[in-house]
Amino acid sequence: MTNLEKDKESPFQQIDYNLIFILFLLICSSCIAIYSAQIIGQYDSNYVVKQVVWYVLGLIAIAVVMILDFDQFRRLSWYIYGLGILLLIGIVIVPYVDPNAGTPAALVPVINGAQSWYRFGGFAFQPAEVMKVALIISLANSITLHNEKYSNRSIKEDFLLLGKILAIALPPVVLVMLQPDLGTTLVFIAIISSLLLVSGIRWRIIFLITLLFVLLITGLVFLYLYFPDFFLTYILETYQLERFYAWLQPYEYDEGIGYQLVKSLLAIGSGQLFGKGFTDGSVYFPEAHTDFIFAIIGEEFGFIGTSFVISLFFLLVYRMIHVALESNEPFGSYLCAGVIGMITFQVFQNIGMTIGVLPITGIPLPFISYGGSSILASMIAIGIILNVRSRTRKYMFD
Repeated sequence: MTNLEKDKESPFQQIDYNLIFILFLLICSSCIAIYSAQIIGQYDSNYVVKQVVWYVLGLIAIAVVMILDFDQFRRLSWYIYGLGILLLIGIVIVPYVDPNAGTPAALVPVINGAQSWYRFGGFAFQPAEVMKVALIISLANSITLHNEKYSNRSIKEDFLLLGKILAIALPPVVLVMLQPDLGTTLVFIAIISSLLLVSGIRWRIIFLITLLFVLLITGLVFLYLYFPDFFLTYILETYQLERFYAWLQPYEYDEGIGYQLVKSLLAIGSGQLFGKGFTDGSVYFPEAHTDFIFAIIGEEFGFIGTSFVISLFFLLVYRMIHVALESNEPFGSYLCAGVIGMITFQVFQNIGMTIGVLPITGIPLPFISYGGSSILASMIAIGIILNVRSRTRKYMFD
């Protein structure tokens, strides 16, 4: 087949089937784990059916993304970004409604101390998940345009690009912090960091940014130790700080803030090498089908089962890196880098918090945890990767 004939192929004829197969295995793992969580938790709703519905919608979203040439994302990037910002602004400006005051159901309810969701009857939607993808597309477009304009740039142009990245990234970060949602804020930072690393900005500037970030964390610790009232009023909510206590000393708070982590450690530890068996889990903790789904897998399928899931994520990230390196278009590579940063951080943080290595932040495990907004955002992100891969051309003398 000549290059001209290959260029005429439909994107659906050039799908990365390895990536699709990995995604299929993750979907199967999710349905099995959520079904087990239902059996243990005795939930009223059938979350497996709901999750399958979200997967179907996600597959439709992938198909829609595949139809578009990823260059179309460049033209639509500011519209997508603007829509995401408007949705986040809506979350912040909607007045607080006390869920215990007997008032009608709120459009933006307070869940676990944060206003992060729009609720329409039985349907809930988290705009920050859409904003993750919007941020990736907008930053990738901005970096591409800058590098096209300044092919041979000085340190001045590097700082200019850094300013552009911060100008795009700060609004959604601030709006999510106001909800407040620390977990999603950290995901945004991971996306920004991954794109900074591949943007072409000089390493000494990136080192300076890292140093400033370390100083910021040090300053926050200083504020907490010496000005706790100011820290709890303007920096973190009390419930967010309690998550750190639950992380550092879970067994001292096993009847309260450390309950979830203690149960997670008990479930994973009791699974040992081979697990207790499918639906034979006996450790109960609330909402296990969402953020702590990894603990269900660890209890019922043991070290073998958790290793299998982690291996799937390694393969997923490997395939995405492969697509990024093969892409003929810088914009495509930047899109892949943003998605890689987003998914890798979420996997690392979620698994880390279930085994007590990292603080609990409420970040779902991509493709595994129950949650419509998270599933759709992750599936759209995979659709972008597949889109880039399907439009990558290989030439004889490359």
